[in-house]
Amino acid sequence: MIAFASPRSTGSPAARAGRIPAGPRTRWYRVCVPRPRLYVTDAIVLSRFDLGEADRVLTLITPGAGKLKAIAKGIRRPTSRIGGSLEPFAELRVALAHGRTFDVVTQVTVGHAWLRLRDSLESAATAWYLAELADRSMEERHEAEPLYGLLRRAYELLDAGMASGRVARWYEMHLADELGMRPEVDRCVECDRMLEPTESFRWVPPLGGVLCSRHPGPPASTAGLSVEALKLLKGYQRLDVEALAALRLPGETEREVESAMRDFIRIALERDARSLAFLDEVRSVPH
Repeated sequence: MIAFASPRSTGSPAARAGRIPAGPRTRWYRVCVPRPRLYVTDAIVLSRFDLGEADRVLTLITPGAGKLKAIAKGIRRPTSRIGGSLEPFAELRVALAHGRTFDVVTQVTVGHAWLRLRDSLESAATAWYLAELADRSMEERHEAEPLYGLLRRAYELLDAGMASGRVARWYEMHLADELGMRPEVDRCVECDRMLEPTESFRWVPPLGGVLCSRHPGPPASTAGLSVEALKLLKGYQRLDVEALAALRLPGETEREVESAMRDFIRIALERDARSLAFLDEVRSVPH
C-alpha cells in the first residue's frame, strides 16, 4: 500500500520540496549515509583478462552481490602479494573496495582450493565450461546464492573424481531449474499427457522438453529420444549425486543425453558456450 501525505503534513521546507526524503529517521539514514567503501565476500573466479602492464580484471561470482567485475592492481608483477591466490577453481575470501568502474581487490585468502580437479585436463576444461555457463546466466549485481552454491558443489564433485560428463549434465539440469527453465521429461510439452515408455517421442528444446508422437514437430530422425536417454534425463533431475556417480550406462546413452542437454542449454542461454570447443578438443585426444 502507498501512503499519501495529507495536505496538512508538516516537515522542513527541504523535505517538502523533495530534497530530503520524508519518512522515519532510519530511512533518512539509509539514504543519506554512504555505504561502506570496503567489504568482504566469498567468491569464485569465473573469468579474467589482463589490463595494462600489470593489472588483471576478474569476473567473480559471490553469494550476496552476485556477479561483479573487480580489478586486481599489480597482480602480474612478481612482487604482488595476491598474485598466487586469485586463481580459478578455488573458493576465495576477498576484500574489495567499491570503485567507479571496477571494484578493487585489496586482500585475498583461499578458502577451498580444489586442487585435484586441475590434475585432469578434461576436469579443468569442464570447470571452465561450468564457470562460463554461470557467467552467462546472470546479470551483474543480482543476488546469486543458489547459483553460487551450485557451482561450488560442481567443483567439489569434480575435485572428488566424479566423471566430468556426469558433473556437467547434473550442473546443466540444475542450472536450468534455477533459471526457471526446468525441462519437461514426464509429460508431453504440448498436451500435458503422461509419457508412456512404449511410445516414441522427440526432444524439442524450443518447446521446453519432450514432445509425444501425437503432435507435429521435427522428425524422429533428427529429434528422436530413446527411452534410455529419457530415463537418464529424469535421473539428472531426481537422483542425488552419489546415485548418479554409481550408474553404469552405455556410452551411447550418455552421448545422447549430452547432446540433448547441450541443445537445451543453447536455447536457454541463446548461444553456444565458447569453452565447449576446447572441452571437446580435450576429450578427443586419446588417453
